[in-house]
Amino acid sequence: MPLILDQHKLEHTRVNLKDINKAHLSRPKNDDGSPLYPEYMPFYDPLEKVEDLGAFEHFDPGHRADPSFPNLLKGATKSFDLSPHVGTEIHGVQVSKLDSKGLDELALLTAQRGAIVFRDQDFGDLGFERQKEVVRHFGPLHIHGWAPHPAAGSVEHMIIYDHKDDLRVRRSWAGRSPIQWHTDQSPEPQTPGTTFICMLESPSTAGGDTLISSSVQAYYSLSPRFRKRLEGLTAVHSNNDGAAAELKNGKDAVMRREVLSTEHPVVIVHPVTKQKALYVNPVYTKYIVGFDKEESDYLLNFLYNHIATRQDFSCRVRYEAGTVLVWDQRVTNHSQTLDYPVGDRRHAFRLTPLANKPIPAKVEEDDGECARDTQRVQMNLC
Repeated sequence: MPLILDQHKLEHTRVNLKDINKAHLSRPKNDDGSPLYPEYMPFYDPLEKVEDLGAFEHFDPGHRADPSFPNLLKGATKSFDLSPHVGTEIHGVQVSKLDSKGLDELALLTAQRGAIVFRDQDFGDLGFERQKEVVRHFGPLHIHGWAPHPAAGSVEHMIIYDHKDDLRVRRSWAGRSPIQWHTDQSPEPQTPGTTFICMLESPSTAGGDTLISSSVQAYYSLSPRFRKRLEGLTAVHSNNDGAAAELKNGKDAVMRREVLSTEHPVVIVHPVTKQKALYVNPVYTKYIVGFDKEESDYLLNFLYNHIATRQDFSCRVRYEAGTVLVWDQRVTNHSQTLDYPVGDRRHAFRLTPLANKPIPAKVEEDDGECARDTQRVQMNLC
């Protein structure tokens, strides 16, 4: 049957686009265009130097957690998964009010779900020292080699800032896609674990989201035989490209530490959940140890494409002022978006606890994983 439209009704029900724009919600901004959190403005000191942390013993707080999460979720009013394999959003819980047991449970849930999103948080108003006190529960805090920190101090606070008065981030991505999947600071000998981003000010209407992909599912979605070929391999991670980009700032370049280069397993095991995860990323991973360059490039490019295109194990975190994202970098990759208008302000800070030295997955010829994978059995792929 053909669709018949009543023109008279259409004319009387047509919505005026100007009315929609008037009702369109915008994010909080100061009328004079000044930042909402001036005390967190980025500070660059080309003369600043810091010492490497060095080796340390790390005990993951997730080991102590109650798996029913009674302390973390006792005040929760709503929670839901952002996607089946990664990301959960929790409402009604203030991270700043969690005791040590609640933080232990946060470590475990983040390891299991990859990323946890909290809304309407007071975390950005706690002050530098209290913020660091909360996040140090998960490990000693990393100091970035060149990214800015607040002028008032706290070198552990990595400031994320993009605005017309500071286009340093934009310039660093000029001429290439800003969608670059990575794990922060993977060249560190002991890599980041449970990490915090606190959003202070978002672009006016939309954009500036973070994309997150499950490295656990990235591994398990590969065929069992292919997975076994990856176990036992190691790769070199280096931040030399980022350092080179920073040095393009000339006399204003900040280089607090030496360039890092470290060898890590291609497949790692989370110390608490014991899940295996793919541990490579196109920003820091340079080559597979023992492979010729062509072989290494071929394998790594396949894995990078696997991470980038498999949206079935990823999620997108949309920020508002007061959003806190907590994610476990041992089981995820993530990317910025930079999809909002140039000059609009996006302002946040990251606190990055370092964790364990990456644990290599054991090489096992046949561990029965394929036979336990119902979908592969049904498709006769084992």
